Amino acid sequence: MTIRVLIVDDQMMVREGFSVLLGAQPDIEVVGEAVDGREAVAQVQALRPDVVLMDIRMPGMNGIEATREIVAADDSSKVLVLTTFDLDEYVYQALRAGASGFLLKDASARQLADGVRVVASGEALLAPSVTRRLINEFARVVPSQRAGSAGVGQVEELTDRETEVLVLIAQGLSNLEIADRLVVAESTIKTHVSRVLVKLGLRDRTQAAVYAYETRLVTPS
Repeated sequence: MTIRVLIVDDQMMVREGFSVLLGAQPDIEVVGEAVDGREAVAQVQALRPDVVLMDIRMPGMNGIEATREIVAADDSSKVLVLTTFDLDEYVYQALRAGASGFLLKDASARQLADGVRVVASGEALLAPSVTRRLINEFARVVPSQRAGSAGVGQVEELTDRETEVLVLIAQGLSNLEIADRLVVAESTIKTHVSRVLVKLGLRDRTQAAVYAYETRLVTPS
């Protein structure tokens, strides 16, 4: 299946560069571009892309606000945030708003394409250690707004095994790595992950990781 991508950035050269890089991939199609968050929201509604490459710092509606609106309105479009700085509080806020991961703007063509594929498949772009460092850094200083929030469940609703799986998700492990760690089938872990997301009212693995840090289930190191 072809992955449909919308590119959102206020700089034309950045949009064109990413469009060329992604357009060269046989399984990826750039279906549109947007210059700010407001246009991005409208384009998502019109084009229904699988993945939105979203810049954060834009005039008018920024990437955080746009991500929040896109996630609230359309559960099928995944947002992959683009940033210049790895430890960026704006990236952290975008993850909290519903982004499925982030990439640095200086990522290679291969990293960019692979990131799009990972997010499109429904996984979270959590593997790079910098993502975990980002969550670690800002979970220290940002008061928890997850626990007790409307529509968000409590850790106490999870079984012991589900809690264990949530901790390993927050540590950046894939389903296969978690299965190896717990000595069970990968399909069993997929079931546990699905139950964790449903019980806690979370969108995906990235949201689960943020939740685990903010509720202090996992302590920033």
